[in-house]
Amino acid sequence: MNGLLILDKPPGLTSHDVVAIVRRATGERSIGHLGTLDPMATGVLPLLLGKYTRLAQFFGTAEKHYEGHIRFGYSTDTYDAEGVPAADPRPLTLTLSELQHLAGRFHGTLDQLPPVYSAKKINGVSAHKLARAGLEAPVKPARITIHRFALTALDGDIASFQMSISAGGYVRSVAHELGELAGCGAHLSSLRRTQAGAFSLDHSITVDQLKTLSPSEIERLLPHPRTLLPELPSVTVDDQLAGRLRNGMQVNLPDFSRAPLVKVFTAPTDLLGIARRIAGTLMQPIIVLG
Repeated sequence: MNGLLILDKPPGLTSHDVVAIVRRATGERSIGHLGTLDPMATGVLPLLLGKYTRLAQFFGTAEKHYEGHIRFGYSTDTYDAEGVPAADPRPLTLTLSELQHLAGRFHGTLDQLPPVYSAKKINGVSAHKLARAGLEAPVKPARITIHRFALTALDGDIASFQMSISAGGYVRSVAHELGELAGCGAHLSSLRRTQAGAFSLDHSITVDQLKTLSPSEIERLLPHPRTLLPELPSVTVDDQLAGRLRNGMQVNLPDFSRAPLVKVFTAPTDLLGIARRIAGTLMQPIIVLG
C-alpha cells in the first residue's frame, strides 16, 4: 500500500505507537510519520506508507499549526504537563494584555533551544534517552521561524494560544521561555496540531475509525498521488522515458513550469518518482519509486 494517510492522533500514544497500529490495520510494514507528536499532544499526524516513505525528505520543511494551553506558575523539566515541577509555584501577576506583549517577542526567525527531553539527536542518541539515563544531554540551539503566536484568552493561570511554526520548532520551548519572561515559570498543558503543511484535521481520520476499516477501505481514503507535494508540478511520461528514468538517466521532459523539481507519473495515479531540473527541460531522476 503506497500513499499518505492523515491521522488525528489521540492523547496517550507516541507517534511510534500510531505507526504500529497502522501497520496492523493496513498490513504494510514500511511506514514513517512526518513530524513527531508527543504522547500528550493530539491532532494531525501524516504517515507515508510503502514506497512513498522515500518521499519524506520533500515534506521536511512543512509549516505546522497548533492550538493549546499554557499554564503559568511553574516550569517542568520536560516543559510540558507530563514533567516534574522544576521550581516551587509562583503566582501569575500579569494580565492577558501584558502576556500578549511578551508573546510578541516570539515572532520571526530566531534561535531556539530545544527541550532536553526531546527527539533531538546527540551523537546519534535521542536527547530524551540521555536525560532519562541521568546523562548530560547538551542540546544545541536551532534556527526556526515562528509565523504566528497569539494568546487568545486567559482563565486564571491558563492561557489559550494559537501558533504557526516551522518544522523543527518546539512549542514546549516557547511556553517555557514565555514563563521565564513572565517571572513565574510556565509549561505546555495541552497541545493540538491542527495542520501540517497542506494537511489539516479535515483530511484526517481517528485511530478508532481506522481500526474499523479493511485495508482496501483504508487505501480508498488515501489522497490522490497528484495532490501530494502540491508545490511540485506533475509530468506524465511514456514507457521509453520511464525506462530511462528507472535507469537513472537524464531525460528531456515535457514540462514548461521551470520548477526545480517535478513529480513524474507513468499513468494518472502511478507516481514513478521525483526529478530535478538540470537545464531547460533536461531532468535528472533523484527518487525512483519503481
